[in-house]
Amino acid sequence: MSSDPNAFSVHTADLATGVTLAYVREGVGGVPLVLLHGYPETKRIWWRNIAPLAAAGFEVIVPDLRGYGDSSLAPDGFYDPAAYARDTYALVHDVLGHERITAAAGDVGVVMLDMAARYPGLITRQCFFNSVPPALPELYTAAGLPASLLTDDHPTADYRILQGRDGDAFAAELATQALRRQWIAGMYGPRLWASAGAFTADDVDFHTEPFGDAQKLRASWGPYELAYGKPMSELPMLFSVVEVPTLVLYGNADHVVPDTFVEQCELAFARVTGPFVVPRTGHFLQWERAELFNAALVEYLLPRQ
Repeated sequence: MSSDPNAFSVHTADLATGVTLAYVREGVGGVPLVLLHGYPETKRIWWRNIAPLAAAGFEVIVPDLRGYGDSSLAPDGFYDPAAYARDTYALVHDVLGHERITAAAGDVGVVMLDMAARYPGLITRQCFFNSVPPALPELYTAAGLPASLLTDDHPTADYRILQGRDGDAFAAELATQALRRQWIAGMYGPRLWASAGAFTADDVDFHTEPFGDAQKLRASWGPYELAYGKPMSELPMLFSVVEVPTLVLYGNADHVVPDTFVEQCELAFARVTGPFVVPRTGHFLQWERAELFNAALVEYLLPRQ
C-alpha cells in the first residue's frame, strides 16, 4: 500500500493565488496537521504516515506544492518559499477553514517556517527535520558554526549547481521521461540522500513517476535557482529566531544536510525539543523510519487529554 498511488483520495482546490493545489485529506474533524513535502518529493513521500496519523486523531492534510505532482504550474512563474507558503495558507485557512494547525516538514521545510512567521498564531506546534534552518548568519558565526548550511563546495552540491545555475540547459539534457526519472531516482539511491536500502525499486518508481513530466521537473528546481539570482515573489520570512514550539529531528545518514544542522537548530528555535538524532536514517525520515516518526508526531503534536 505504501507505493500505491491510489491509496488515498486526491482532492483539488482552486486558490485565489491562481494555482490549483491537489491534496490528500484524511481524518476530517481531528487536530489539523499539515504535512509539507520537499524536493525531490511530492505528497507521496507521506504515504506511510497519513493513515496512522489520521487513526491517531489528526486531520491530515497533505498538499502537492505548486508545480509538483498533481498540482498545477504557477501562472505567475514563482516557485519560492513565500509563494509556497501563501498557497498552503490559502488551502488550509481559506478553503478548509482552519484557524490553527500543527505541521511537519523536511527539506523545503522552510515553507513551514515562513508560514509561521507570515501568519502569526496559525501554527501552534511543529516538527522540522533535515532541512535548512533560518538564515541567522551572525548568530551561527558567533557560536563558531558555518554561516550557511549548504554551500557549493559541499561534496554533493553538484545537483544544486546543475539545477540552479542554468536549469534550462540541464532540462534540455534530460530530454526524455526516462532520463528525467533516472535523475530523480539517484536522489533515492546512489546520491546518498537516503539510508542504504530504504527504498525498493518499486518505491523509487512510485516517487519518480510524477517527475517524468518535463514542466513539473523544471518547476521543482525553482528554489535552487534563487541562489543564482532568479527573482522571488517576495522575500521569505526566514531571518529571525523561531518562537513556535518545535520538535527537531535529524537523520544522520543524510549526506545532503550536514550534521551542523543540529547545532544551528539549537540556536534558531527558541522553544525547541531536541534536536534528536535518528541513527541510520537519511533525508527522507518520514518514509525511512515511518513508525518512529509517526509516534513522535503523536506524542509532540496531539494535545494532552
